[in-house]
Amino acid sequence: MDNTNQRKALINSEIALFLRGLIIGKVLTLMVIGGLLWWLLKPNLLSRNSADSSNQNANAVSNNTSNFQTVADVPPASFNYGGSTAWASIRQLVDSQIQSARPELQLRYLDPITGSPGSSSGIRMLLDGKLDFAQSSHPLTDEEQAMAKERGFTLEQRQVGMDGVAVVVNPSLKVSGLSVEQLQQIYLGQITNWNQVGGPNLPITAFSQRPEDADTVIFTRNSNFKGQALGSNVQYVYSTTDAVRQLSKTPGGVYYASARSVVFQCSVKALLLGNTSGQLIPPYREPMVSPEQCPRQRNQLNTQAIKNGSYPMIANLFVIIKQNKGREQQIGNAYANLLLTDQGQRAIEQAGFVGVR
Repeated sequence: MDNTNQRKALINSEIALFLRGLIIGKVLTLMVIGGLLWWLLKPNLLSRNSADSSNQNANAVSNNTSNFQTVADVPPASFNYGGSTAWASIRQLVDSQIQSARPELQLRYLDPITGSPGSSSGIRMLLDGKLDFAQSSHPLTDEEQAMAKERGFTLEQRQVGMDGVAVVVNPSLKVSGLSVEQLQQIYLGQITNWNQVGGPNLPITAFSQRPEDADTVIFTRNSNFKGQALGSNVQYVYSTTDAVRQLSKTPGGVYYASARSVVFQCSVKALLLGNTSGQLIPPYREPMVSPEQCPRQRNQLNTQAIKNGSYPMIANLFVIIKQNKGREQQIGNAYANLLLTDQGQRAIEQAGFVGVR
C-alpha cells in the first residue's frame, strides 16, 4: 500500500513538473513573440509619435499666427474706399487676398470725380462722406483734422506699413544724388540748374503732383520750408505714370514719389538721397541695375534702409478711419486690423513695402 502511494505521489509530482514547465514555456514563447512584434512595429510607432508631435507643433504655430480668418468684427457688407495711388499694389495683391478669405466683405475703390487720385483727395472724399475709409501715404494734416471736427467727428490714422520717397531723373543726367535740403530748394525754385548741385549746366524741370493731391510729401511739419509755395519751375502732372513719361523726354527733369512706384521703372534713374550731401543712401538695393539691363533685371527696393531708418525720407502708410461710432468706423478698424495680422504684414511686404510688425 505504501509502495502504491509512493508511486502515485511520484507520478503526481512529475505531472506537476511537466505542467509547470509547459506553462513557463508558453509564457516565454508569448514574451518572445511579443518582443518580436514590438521590435517590428517600433519604427511605425515612433513615426506616428513623431508625426503627432509635429502636428501638435504645427497647430501651436498656427494658433500663434494671426491671419485674415482670425480678425473679429468684420462687417458683412460692401464698402467704398480710395486714396493713395502708392497703395495700388496693395489693392491688387493684399485686398484681393482679404476678399478671398472673407467673402462677406466687399471693397470697391473709387477715384475722385475731379482732380487726380491721391492721399489728400482720398481724405477729402472721406470727409465729404463719399468713402467709408481712406488709404494715405502721408500723415493727417492739421487742416484735415480741423475739417473733420467741423463735421462733428475726428479722424484716426493707423499705420500699417512703410515706404520710401524716391527721387528720379532722366537716365542720361550725370548726378548721383541730392541732400533732402537740396531737393526742397529745387522745388521752391531756389536751385534752378543742375550745375548748382555738381551736375551739368542744364536747367532743372521739376515735376510734381499738385500739393493738394500729392501722394507723398517732401515738406514735413518740421521742415524749414513748410508752408512755402512751390517755385515757378515746377510743372504739375496728373499722376506718377504721367511724370515718368515726361521725364523720359526731359533731360533736366526730376520727380519725387513713392519708392515702390518708381524704383522698379526702366525709363528713369533713382538718385541717392541723404540728410547731408556726404551721407547719401540709395532707395534701391545695390548694385544699381542700369536702364540697359531693364526689364531683364529690375532695381529692388532698399527695404533694409527704410526699415532701420537710415534712408532719409520715409512715407508711412496709414488707414484713415472716421471716428463716428458708425459703420465707417467699424469697417476702417476691421480693414486696419486685417492688414496688421501676420498674414497681412507678409502680404504687404510681398506687395513691395515694409511691414511695421
